Amino acid sequence: MEQTSKRLQYWRLYLLSLVLGIGGSFQYGIQVSLIASPAVHVQSFVNYTWMSRYGAPVDDSTNQLIWSFIVAVLSLGAWAGAIHSGSLPVHYGRKKALLINNVVAMVAALLMVFSRMAKSFEMILLGRFLYGYNVGLGLSVHLMYLGESSPKKLRGFMTLTSSIFIGFGKVMGQIIGIKEIMGTEEMWPYLFAVSGIPAILQFVLLLFFPEAPRYLYIDKGDTEGSHKALQWLWQEDDLKLELDDMQKERQTTQGEKAKTVKDVLTSRCVRWQLLTLAIPCAGVQFCGINALYFYAFDIFRESGVPEDQMHYLTIGIGATELITITLCSFLIDRAGRKKLMGYGYLLMGVTMCVLTVMLSIKDLNSWIPYVNIGLIFCVICIYGLGPSGVSMALPADLFLQAWRPSAFVISGTINWLGMFLVGMLFGYVVEGLGQFCFLIFVAYSIFSSAFMLYFVPETKGKMMVEIMEDFNKLNYKNRAADVEKTEVALATKF
Repeated sequence: MEQTSKRLQYWRLYLLSLVLGIGGSFQYGIQVSLIASPAVHVQSFVNYTWMSRYGAPVDDSTNQLIWSFIVAVLSLGAWAGAIHSGSLPVHYGRKKALLINNVVAMVAALLMVFSRMAKSFEMILLGRFLYGYNVGLGLSVHLMYLGESSPKKLRGFMTLTSSIFIGFGKVMGQIIGIKEIMGTEEMWPYLFAVSGIPAILQFVLLLFFPEAPRYLYIDKGDTEGSHKALQWLWQEDDLKLELDDMQKERQTTQGEKAKTVKDVLTSRCVRWQLLTLAIPCAGVQFCGINALYFYAFDIFRESGVPEDQMHYLTIGIGATELITITLCSFLIDRAGRKKLMGYGYLLMGVTMCVLTVMLSIKDLNSWIPYVNIGLIFCVICIYGLGPSGVSMALPADLFLQAWRPSAFVISGTINWLGMFLVGMLFGYVVEGLGQFCFLIFVAYSIFSSAFMLYFVPETKGKMMVEIMEDFNKLNYKNRAADVEKTEVALATKF
């Protein structure tokens, strides 16, 4: 009972996570999922625009190329946003960076609404690029803001809410995209503009919340402001442990500049943190989850599912992912990041191996396609319980204040370029390898599992400085004297 009331005292922090999620990772989920349903209508609009300009219909290959770029340009915009996540949150603070980001999403929504009226598919391209920028910057700053506002005992749970909002965004995008709601020829511009609503909500609500306490204390040196922000968010008077932890981060290197991307890539003192960020976390695009969504339609079709019911089954897959990510949020601070992600990747690899075999013998018996449907849902469940959630929560634990913004730039670059490459090349890989394409993802999953279980230290319930000390044992293996001499920049000043 006492523990329940203790957790309820953080209700303002939970409210902050809701506000950050609405305009942050939710935007990622909804933009990734709603693009599929209006494909026919947008291609028809491109043809109509082309006809009105040049007096002849666009050829199929050009139309398909324009549509592919409309889909893929989101990743390029997100990459641009991720690059700016290393400077905007440091110059202007986490809160102001998100307010600026919301304006970008509002402009994108206006472009979408007026694109049909202006007879311009270029406005759709620009709108998608700006949405991508909004997603790339918003996702990184969302994680920074939340991680720097949460107590260590709740840090895993709070940062994992970003994955819950991605899952929620995916399901919402799939639902509103069905033809009974907004997936029609008349409504597609408004469907594309939907992301403007969460942006407006976050812009208004965020004005009532304080800046991230760790940013105020370590970056700005505003001890009193940080103390007030913590008191308001946590409703707790005894903040000595948290303030001491922040003081440790700040005390040794007053006035040091924020670390650059080059510093993160070349400094020995964050080498293993960088590998942990890059391989199991940012590289999560290569675990095969998007390939699974792609293959699901073929497997459903072989099982006799009618074409017009396919969309509802994808909503079911999205809902399964959302439910399992929500379960992961309750497990992460009990089981720990290392076990959830390590064993999650291992089980994903094994299950996809079985799925590859079953896809190879699918014609031997009529019940095999139904087993394959079950295996798809198994992989989705494992992904939601482990890699999906932990890949969002773990990066917030890995880097101290000076390194964090540039680390998120690297993470975003790997993540978004990975998404772009998978999106552009996956069709060719499937054409060449068929169901054996899953073996590529199996290799990645097994490798990531071994890396997590054998090398990465557990970060659950530890202070930032304690985590740094654990990683220094790897960074300076067999060089104990260097561990003691290492000076890590802990304040981000420009």
